[in-house]
Amino acid sequence: MEFLLLGFFTSLSLILAIGPQNVFVIEQGLKKQYVFLVCLICSISDCILIFVGIFLFHYFSQYFNSFIELLFNIVLLVFLGHFIYSKFKTRNEYVDLNQNKNTIPVINIVLKTLGFTYLNPHVYSDTIFILGNFSKNFDITQKIIFGIGASSASFLFFFLLGNASNYFSQYLNSKEIWKVINWIIIGIMSVLTLYVLREIYISII
Repeated sequence: MEFLLLGFFTSLSLILAIGPQNVFVIEQGLKKQYVFLVCLICSISDCILIFVGIFLFHYFSQYFNSFIELLFNIVLLVFLGHFIYSKFKTRNEYVDLNQNKNTIPVINIVLKTLGFTYLNPHVYSDTIFILGNFSKNFDITQKIIFGIGASSASFLFFFLLGNASNYFSQYLNSKEIWKVINWIIIGIMSVLTLYVLREIYISII
């Protein structure tokens, strides 16, 4: 139980930070677009990366060098730039939050979710390196229990985040409110883009 709780709260403290993935989950919840699928992909991805970090930390730490991190940051920058551009073009469009939006091709949602998950280098630093390094001296049973606790935090967080956003969407069914939401998303993603640019600049100099 001790290692289960340790994994749970350590993972939760890392995942609470606002990032592109969390903002995307909130947006999909507000739009009622494949909320369960988005949350499931994010949760399973975290679970995979957590156990990769726990069991293969030393191996991966040799290969995830500054060059690969720089490459991930550049790809993430392009991905965020495209997302912000697309969001800016549709910033004034009205979204009827009472309608089921599952008419959007599921492959588009899957690819976006995977992009926000696996193109973010901080996902790897949190799951593989922080959690992996934290548990490197545990025995095999303790590692598994720690990983289950950490993965449980991800499942709980993403499904709460997505479904809470889905629930509150019923109070946000207004053209003016949705415009504000769009601008907030654009603003947060722009700040995160600047942060990624700073990371790239630090890596280069």
